[in-house]
Amino acid sequence: MLHSLRPLAIAVGMALACSAHAAKPAKTVEKPAPAPAAAVDAYLAHNLGPTGEAQLQAVVDRFNAEQGGNLKLKRLEKGEAPAGLNLVRRYDMSDVLSNAKAFVPLQDMMAKAGQPLKLDLSPDLKAGVVDGKGRLVALPLVYATPVLFYNKNALRKAGLDPERPPLTWFEMQGVLDKLQDVGYVCPYTTSWPTWVHIDNVSSVSGVPAVNEKGVLSFNGLPHVKHVAMMATWTKANYFKLFGRRGEASAKFHDGECAMITTDSSEHVYFRDAKGVDLGVAPLPYHDDVYGGRQHTLADGASLWVGAGRAANEYKQAAKFVSFLLTPEAQVELVRIYGGLPLTPAARAAARSKILQDGDKTLEVAYASLKGKGAIPPNHVSDADPVRIILNEELEQVWSDKKPAKAALDTAVARGNAVLAAKPALKKAQPF
Repeated sequence: MLHSLRPLAIAVGMALACSAHAAKPAKTVEKPAPAPAAAVDAYLAHNLGPTGEAQLQAVVDRFNAEQGGNLKLKRLEKGEAPAGLNLVRRYDMSDVLSNAKAFVPLQDMMAKAGQPLKLDLSPDLKAGVVDGKGRLVALPLVYATPVLFYNKNALRKAGLDPERPPLTWFEMQGVLDKLQDVGYVCPYTTSWPTWVHIDNVSSVSGVPAVNEKGVLSFNGLPHVKHVAMMATWTKANYFKLFGRRGEASAKFHDGECAMITTDSSEHVYFRDAKGVDLGVAPLPYHDDVYGGRQHTLADGASLWVGAGRAANEYKQAAKFVSFLLTPEAQVELVRIYGGLPLTPAARAAARSKILQDGDKTLEVAYASLKGKGAIPPNHVSDADPVRIILNEELEQVWSDKKPAKAALDTAVARGNAVLAAKPALKKAQPF
């Protein structure tokens, strides 16, 4: 009996062994973990000079370090598709206005990237960056307004009170005469002649250079009188013109010129000039113009979003914009570039920090703007071909080759013909 059961026991044991073996989990081969997604490069295109580029790189480096970004700088080249972010200066705005499809509104990009804009933008800074629906289509990153900078040491040398600069163009002529008497071969100069002497002198005089329909109108009596006055100053060697852009700034910085009208942002360049005790005053006005002194305008470099970029690149761009809007970054941008802070909170923070250094430029700039720096939004100096025409005509007057009235009539006629052929340039912004 026992012998007859042995084969059965062996069979049962083998079956149990086989089933136990089968119950063990099969050995699996572990797959390698997927590699982390490569960070998407985002680009900020610009056309700054070496110093401005180095300063911008420092801001980008800080953003990358603090926010884990991967933002890189590149040159903004004409004819190329825009990058994700593009820092566009005043004289390049024609490229934006003429190529609306190459850009997308900033507010739309921020919303799609999950960082909707909640920005209490200063009313002075809305020209060219806010559309008809009130959307912020670009960021007015480094806006400024023209002021009069002067060397207090020059006024002292001329026996004048350095704390009482001229307020009117009539007063200024007397100051320039005394500066010339004590040896200044360049009593006064200007940067950006179209921006300062057409856009802003027109605004301060209450006679805008461009009407509500985008038609040029800077050939009226107040405009002609001002340009003609500058011609007499050129003959008297009170006024020297060094170029159509910012060339004159170096002449003031080096002490060659005693006074200059230029953007308020230039104070960061002038404040450390050797031998220059920097003073700042509002842009002078004509006291014989009806209505008294009006406001200056704000314009400058703005940040635009290029179309057709990857979603991840737009997310980085949105993070960078949010970073720029923090009060700390705003104060830093004011210190670096001298522009006007974007929000009331940033303005208060920057004002306290700047005034600690004894710099009154922001105070003078805001007093000049009077809260109306975006009116009118259209500027002659933003339409590149029109600005070139006007610069040509101004140079004809100031080199005594053409009367002021004839030159301004010609500039208006030629400029309006250009705008009729290129109606996009009549807009303050492309959308």
